[in-house]
Amino acid sequence: MKLLIRAIVTLLLAWTGFATVATDQLTPVVTTGAGPVQGVMEHGGIHTFKGIRYGAPPVGDLRFKPPVAPLPWTDVDATTEFGAQAVQSDDPGPSSYGPGQSEDSLFLNVWTPGLDDRKRPVMFWIHGGAWSYGSGAQPMYHGDNLARQGDVVVVTVNHRLNVFGYLHLGDILGPEYAESGVAGMLDLVLALQWVRDNIEQFGGNSDNVTVFGESGGGLKISHLLAMPPAEGLFHKAIIQSGPGLAAVSREDGNRLAGNLFERLGIDPREPEALKTVDAMAVFQAQQGRFAPVLNDSSLPRDPFVPDAPPGAAGIPLMIGTNKDEGTFFMRGDPLFGKWTDADFVRLSEEALGDRAPRYIQLMRETFPSYSPTHLVTGIRTSSTWIGSINLAERKLAQSDAPVYMYMLQWESPVNNGMMRAAHAIDLPLVFNTVPAGASLVGTGPEPQLLADQMSAAWIEFARHGDPNARDLPYWPAYDTGNRATMLFNTESRVENDPYDEIRELLQSR
Repeated sequence: MKLLIRAIVTLLLAWTGFATVATDQLTPVVTTGAGPVQGVMEHGGIHTFKGIRYGAPPVGDLRFKPPVAPLPWTDVDATTEFGAQAVQSDDPGPSSYGPGQSEDSLFLNVWTPGLDDRKRPVMFWIHGGAWSYGSGAQPMYHGDNLARQGDVVVVTVNHRLNVFGYLHLGDILGPEYAESGVAGMLDLVLALQWVRDNIEQFGGNSDNVTVFGESGGGLKISHLLAMPPAEGLFHKAIIQSGPGLAAVSREDGNRLAGNLFERLGIDPREPEALKTVDAMAVFQAQQGRFAPVLNDSSLPRDPFVPDAPPGAAGIPLMIGTNKDEGTFFMRGDPLFGKWTDADFVRLSEEALGDRAPRYIQLMRETFPSYSPTHLVTGIRTSSTWIGSINLAERKLAQSDAPVYMYMLQWESPVNNGMMRAAHAIDLPLVFNTVPAGASLVGTGPEPQLLADQMSAAWIEFARHGDPNARDLPYWPAYDTGNRATMLFNTESRVENDPYDEIRELLQSR
């Protein structure tokens, strides 16, 4: 019977236009709560399932509403190609790592060493891209290396973004749309519920789930920790370069929604038009920052203002940044590489007011080799860094689970080293996908050395809630006394309270 199913799936793949997969490359069929799926064996025996549908298409009557489970299916679904990514640009054509973009984007991917009862740790990746773009199918996020290296199950996910995920309509259109401002976050909740209900069929342990994410993925994890519907769905959290302290106010959400109605020419008293207007028209009409909006039920408070949310209690946390986050964000400025000392002084004063003179002095003393451009980008870096420390301190105040702090100090050689330890260079190091991330980290022994260290620490944290791994010095938990921080480099080390004077200044008010 299994051989017959495999033969049928292979024929279906050919008939539907997908690349034909040899039957000996297909995985066994796995029965999920919605229906049977079958993936492929890839990269040294890793069972890979791409594009598993976890939610019904959020279109028509479901547009801007909480996701719902998909309709069940009975035929074997050939999950051998990635699903569509969320709408995120004016060009809906295919991308380099997926079949293009669509409102119908609620798909996840699974990499597992075995379809057995081993109950492996689950590493659930939430992609970056702020709240606006990204995909769980990007080559740097492929989970086969982590799955093989650590005997873990890796899950990546697509979900609604930008205006489709975070348009607050509850105060304009009423209770039916009360959750529209967090629809994209509720997609993630539904995906985590899928993991809870199905991951043991893929060799995973639903009682040992770690959420990890970088940049926008870290922001999303910060918010998940404050969402009552997410409680109990994950057990550890890793926030990489993305501390999310506050959500969007309802007032700001209402303002953005009003602007959208006006630009679309839709009367708010006729909401049916929202269900049928072209998706690209909606995307092009958005203006402003669409991000999770506070509501009374699923996001009733800011994530980490003024303190840690109750949902974060008992969850071990690893959090950190890269030494030069700001170069990534500011590299497109025409003045990048041309800023002067006077620019550094002026921009520091704009950002820090009366604290600027001391900040300028400390930055020049701490980083004497930095050009004015790198000092300017340090202003942006400081915001992410101090936000991560503030989040960690507020989490520590719950006193019921450890926090581990890190900083990636290794400087990438790409672009003649101009980017230094930029935002996002940790991605191929954590996933151990250096070739796929060569544009960020280059090639050669150094990035692979970092990848071996960082991926091992992430795996250990997912397994035990403690990142101490072989080939790393002992990594103590963080506290406000010692502030022990792992500094990842070609020779990684732990330092207590790195850049302490800058930290103290930035935290002073």
